[in-house]
Amino acid sequence: MALDNAPLGKASHYPDRYDPSLLFPVARDENRRRIGLEDGRWPWFGGDLWQAWEISWLRPDGIPDLAWAEIRFPAASPSIIESKSLKLYLNSLNQTVFSSAEQVVETVSGDLSSACGAAVNVRFLSVDDSAMAIGRPAGFALIDNQPVENVVYEYAPESLTASGPVVSEKLCSHLLKSNCPVTGQPDWATVLISYTGPAIDRAGLLRYIVSFRQKQDFHEHCVETMFTDLLTRCKPGSLSVCARYTRRGGLDINPWRSTEPDEQVGPRLIRQ
Repeated sequence: MALDNAPLGKASHYPDRYDPSLLFPVARDENRRRIGLEDGRWPWFGGDLWQAWEISWLRPDGIPDLAWAEIRFPAASPSIIESKSLKLYLNSLNQTVFSSAEQVVETVSGDLSSACGAAVNVRFLSVDDSAMAIGRPAGFALIDNQPVENVVYEYAPESLTASGPVVSEKLCSHLLKSNCPVTGQPDWATVLISYTGPAIDRAGLLRYIVSFRQKQDFHEHCVETMFTDLLTRCKPGSLSVCARYTRRGGLDINPWRSTEPDEQVGPRLIRQ
């Protein structure tokens, strides 16, 4: 489907009756071809963790119920879901009666799996439970105060270099900003990079991250571009890249890509 038909950036009627046809899939293939990857041949494991904070429905007695959700899309799914369409879809649950929270989970999981072409895992959590949020995961070194020469605000993969003996490092920057390719609205994120290989030049890495500042791309595409650039230019033996994006419209999107099949996205951060 063409993005011209997506609801993002357009005035929308917000439905309050269940309507799975609102979900708008966007194929991943175009971006992967753009960064030089053949169909079905990707140098990573991973997925996209969405956290949804505005979910409500009606119990059989008519009283509303609510939850927040973790929604995990596999990186191998043929499509992602355009974010506004997911918000509209979740709003369509608001005045719909479900027998239980489990039925809502089953419905949402089935609809999202059908729309993106792969099994999607959905987990509801209670808003009454405390959720730990942190500024930076333990063990990650912040690179945001590195001195950088010739700062640029246009995509600059040539900034990435690595040299010297093999090291294992975890690096963090809170300065990732990209722009929505449809609306132009800014998207803010913390990027977390774990690797084993020749030492990545931290000033060059920070210059590279800042160079995304005017880049127009979806969250998932930005992470896949970063992963591919780091793998190609710095040649680590192992690599994981995760971006924890700031919440917008009741949703935050957190893609991660890794050479390791068991890598996870990590804890929720303070801007989410």
